[in-house]
Amino acid sequence: MALVSKHQSGVAMLESLFAMAVLMVGMLGICGLQAKTQTSHFEAYQRAQALLLLDDMVNRINANRSVADCYAYTGVNGTPYLGANGLNHRADTSCVAVIGTVQTRAMAQNGMTDWDSLLEGAAEATGGVNQGAMIDARGCISYDAVTDMYTVAIVWQGTMPTMAPANTCATGLYGPDTNRRVVTSTFRIANLAT
Repeated sequence: MALVSKHQSGVAMLESLFAMAVLMVGMLGICGLQAKTQTSHFEAYQRAQALLLLDDMVNRINANRSVADCYAYTGVNGTPYLGANGLNHRADTSCVAVIGTVQTRAMAQNGMTDWDSLLEGAAEATGGVNQGAMIDARGCISYDAVTDMYTVAIVWQGTMPTMAPANTCATGLYGPDTNRRVVTSTFRIANLAT
């Protein structure tokens, strides 16, 4: 039977403690990576939802192109907007001055109301309360008569700071502007008469 000296048993204990310390540091690193991954996943999910709503409004405008001016709701300063804490567009927006039929103007009004509800989270509700897909989603639709271009923008609250976006939709409502996320689509209505 071999005898183990006291010196050797102490070294084995120190090696075990050192190995556990290295393992703990590695596990903490993995936990931090997991947290970053979840944050990035949530940011990507919000962006995907915003792109779906953006495409929805562009399609609504193109489908009702004869009264496209009814959709141009936002000024150059990024207000008013639809969605979270937006103005009551049902009372503000009027298509009476736009040339078109009563049906096409009503379609535009209903489209704006539907889009406002979607921005407010009506598509995802829990217990009768809108949850929404994005944090404080807002939408802007503007028209530039000089370039004859429409711009649809959706903004929301990001979870971590990045670069401040150039679009002015709902500027100043998300704390530092580096937390404001924006997706936009700029397009021109085709003239199908020619």
